[in-house]
Amino acid sequence: MNKIFAPLLLGGAIAAAMPASAETVVIVSAKNPATRMFSEQASQFFLGKSTMFTPIDQAEGSAIRNDFYLKVADKDAAQVKALWSKLVFTGKATPPKEYKSNAEVKKAVADDPKAIGYIDRSAVDDSVKVILSLP
Repeated sequence: MNKIFAPLLLGGAIAAAMPASAETVVIVSAKNPATRMFSEQASQFFLGKSTMFTPIDQAEGSAIRNDFYLKVADKDAAQVKALWSKLVFTGKATPPKEYKSNAEVKKAVADDPKAIGYIDRSAVDDSVKVILSLP
């Protein structure tokens, strides 16, 4: 009987040790007239398929970046990197600028009415506007 419960206990211990997932939100400058966006639309800006907004990215390898791309584009970090490598090599697009923290992304977005970025909901203030919440 212990052999049956051991994997369950181990799985529960691992789940308990993992931090609660923070909510990621897509933001634009408070000066931008946009009010709402769908995940599919956001993915177009961050995957180089549209130039309507200037995407601002989190640092490569960060948990929030990996989570963001899985949720909006159903792509992992390697797939996103491969896509951008192809776009850059063919001269079709320039990858988003990367920033190291929520605060840096928020400031870059707040300072540029055409910018779009993503941060943890807890970092939102009145300098930016949430247009999409990712569960």
